[in-house]
Amino acid sequence: MWTQDSMFFEDLRRVGMAKFIPWDKLNGATILVTGATGLIGSSFIKAIFYANKSKSLNIIIKALVRDIKKAEKIFSNLPYDSESLRFIQGTVESLPQLNFSIDYIVHGASQTNSKEFISHPVETINTSVKGTMNLLELARDKSVKGFIYLSSMEVYGYPERGHKVIEEEIGAMSPLDLRNSYPLSKHICEALCCAYANEYSVPATIIRLTQTFGSEINDNDNRIFAYFIRCVIQKKNIILKTKGETERCYLYTIDAVTAILTVLLKGQAGQAYNAADERTYCSIAEMAEKVALEGKIQVEYKI
Repeated sequence: MWTQDSMFFEDLRRVGMAKFIPWDKLNGATILVTGATGLIGSSFIKAIFYANKSKSLNIIIKALVRDIKKAEKIFSNLPYDSESLRFIQGTVESLPQLNFSIDYIVHGASQTNSKEFISHPVETINTSVKGTMNLLELARDKSVKGFIYLSSMEVYGYPERGHKVIEEEIGAMSPLDLRNSYPLSKHICEALCCAYANEYSVPATIIRLTQTFGSEINDNDNRIFAYFIRCVIQKKNIILKTKGETERCYLYTIDAVTAILTVLLKGQAGQAYNAADERTYCSIAEMAEKVALEGKIQVEYKI
């Protein structure tokens, strides 16, 4: 079944063909993935599953999930078994006993719903900070070969329009703005990764992903690009309630996967790496107008 969706299969094949990824390092490895049912986590697991089969790498994937039924549904099109892909029910805030060896940890568990940053800022911070501390302690206990934390380009705050940020630049933001519960918690988690790398020699790396999307987007995704797509599908005009002046780069899911693998296997412990497609740089308004043109709908501005 997993080869019947041509776009999905081509995405997986692209990852498997990436020659810049040192696949031999993953031979026989056990990989723990958190945030496994999210867009990036699920894409990562599916890509690794394909590479595992096509390259006979004998990788074992352990996916930490809150809802096993949800996970089984998301991965129902993969011909997996409990040996190659196993779901472990639990949360990063309260890790279950993991009585097996772990070679690599891909930590992607995080609140991603912007509304929740404001309505549940305590929970947003708790999931990020306590969860990351628990995973770093686990990495230390298991003496892992690699650990990667999925951070966000939001840590740069509000850079000047048109300015290309580099890893050494971190933006200032108010801790009194509830919306900042997300990026500020990312700041803390990055500091934890750096601290564990330097004090305890945990091979923790950080990847700062820009906004990422692809063919596996959930219908309930409330981010702006998902809204644009729904408008096209439903043949409804796009309604913007601001001028849409925010500018950023974007990233395709499979490019995010190859970036994660590159940093996980080649990155320097305690360092952060940006991941974005510079060719996609545009404002929200520009994206809306382009999508509307392609989808034969209109953009309405109701400021």
